[in-house]
Amino acid sequence: MKIQLQANKIALTEEIKNYVQTKVDMLDKYLGNLVATNCDVDLSLDSNSHQKGEMYKVEINLVVPGQLLHVEKVEDQLLKAVDKAKDHMAEVIKEHKGKLIDKHRN
Repeated sequence: MKIQLQANKIALTEEIKNYVQTKVDMLDKYLGNLVATNCDVDLSLDSNSHQKGEMYKVEINLVVPGQLLHVEKVEDQLLKAVDKAKDHMAEVIKEHKGKLIDKHRN
């Protein structure tokens, strides 16, 4: 799967790149026979709109045939936001695959 990583207001270190790459690669086991053509990961820092300090937003957009799967998570720690976004995307993939199976059964 081709991953495009973009960071806004965050220094994108090699450690962060490797961490995100590892987590997004874990989604392959949920995809199974679905082919993801593109995966966009957007990391951003949102410090203006929150009173409790800096908040990190992670967006994952996964393009599968005929569908765009989108997940967005906001947390106070970047790596925690990446983990939660990955977990949520796994659930979205499972739901999408379930819908495809039900469609073929009917």
